[in-house]
Amino acid sequence: MASKGKKKEVKKETGLGLSVKKDDNFGEWYSEVVVNGEMIEYYDISGCYILRPWAMSIWEIMQTFFDAEIKKMKIKNCYFPLFVSPGVLQKEKDHIEGFAPEVAWVTKSGESELEVPIAIRPTSETVMYPYFSKWIRGHRDLPLRLNQWCNVVRWEFSNPTPFIRSREFLWQEGHTAFATKEEADTEVLEILELYRCIYEEFLAVPVIKGKKSEHEKFAGGLYTTTVEAFIPNTGRAIQGATSHCLGQNFAKMFEINFENDKGEKAMVWQNSWAYTTRTIGVMIMVHGDDKGLVLPPKIASVQQSGVAIVAVVLWWVQMVCGDVVVAMMVTLAVWCGGGDVGGDSGDGHGWGGEVEKDVKARTKGEMGAAKSLCSPFDQPELPEGTLCFASGKPAKKWTYWGRSY
Repeated sequence: MASKGKKKEVKKETGLGLSVKKDDNFGEWYSEVVVNGEMIEYYDISGCYILRPWAMSIWEIMQTFFDAEIKKMKIKNCYFPLFVSPGVLQKEKDHIEGFAPEVAWVTKSGESELEVPIAIRPTSETVMYPYFSKWIRGHRDLPLRLNQWCNVVRWEFSNPTPFIRSREFLWQEGHTAFATKEEADTEVLEILELYRCIYEEFLAVPVIKGKKSEHEKFAGGLYTTTVEAFIPNTGRAIQGATSHCLGQNFAKMFEINFENDKGEKAMVWQNSWAYTTRTIGVMIMVHGDDKGLVLPPKIASVQQSGVAIVAVVLWWVQMVCGDVVVAMMVTLAVWCGGGDVGGDSGDGHGWGGEVEKDVKARTKGEMGAAKSLCSPFDQPELPEGTLCFASGKPAKKWTYWGRSY
């Protein structure tokens, strides 16, 4: 991939052809496809890309569908500023620690140093919630359901990849507040289903809907649901989109309270959810071939069939010594973790959390470090007495594991 902001030189055998095959050098193949397919042009700042009209037209198709669907749910569009004050950004400690390495800062105006640096939003929870506190007073102000289409900046990472890992990207982010947890829980799954539709019905990419572990959930949230896709040529999973229930943590931090219908003071329940232009990269990785860009039915007229991606694992030796590693598959394994059943503390420090850390450590050299991807909502039968594939403790659920972008 491109580095140090320099434009990628793409070698061609012909004016339109690719110089490498998808199976021979996936990274080079992908770089050539996104350029030769006129999806992006490399920019002179590393990790930033020009989205050409072909890519934008695909984004707009998904945007049109999603925007219409959320408006049916009475979710309204808005726009909040790109800049964030340090005081607001740092108000929710657990949340900002998850993003701190990626925050870009404006420190100068012309030749003058700013007295107080200004952050560029990596996400908008801390941008929007002070105003939720201002706008919500009573139960008649709820639910408050907002969405914005915007760009965000996340700076601190190496090896940027067009659409997949870029320093600036387009997304939608929804932020909502409810009087009850039940309402919030319902919306989380409704939004997740829309994300599934985008991947499976528009992009023809199979995804798995599930719940992230405590260790992998959104920083500061109550729980995270996800749609996970799989890139067969690399053996890696990729997080497609997430829908988070934030619980009442942010409501407590930002004092988002309301008077309920009994005249009592209560805190709201909140959600946030987002998908990005990563969707386009996943589509290209899954459907592209040695001739170049291949687009799915609702984007173009070319159809693609799905691929078998999952190996079932019951014992650790299968994970590291069998065909799973050779074939670079995602694994569906019996696990002792979870946090929603007794025996795990639910904070990532019980048996489940220890297994996650152990699996990462033990697979680092063998598989490029596997991690838990999600526990699918559609759970296979778990026979009584089944033991965790890694710890030997009683298993509580089936969970997908694998390397991930």
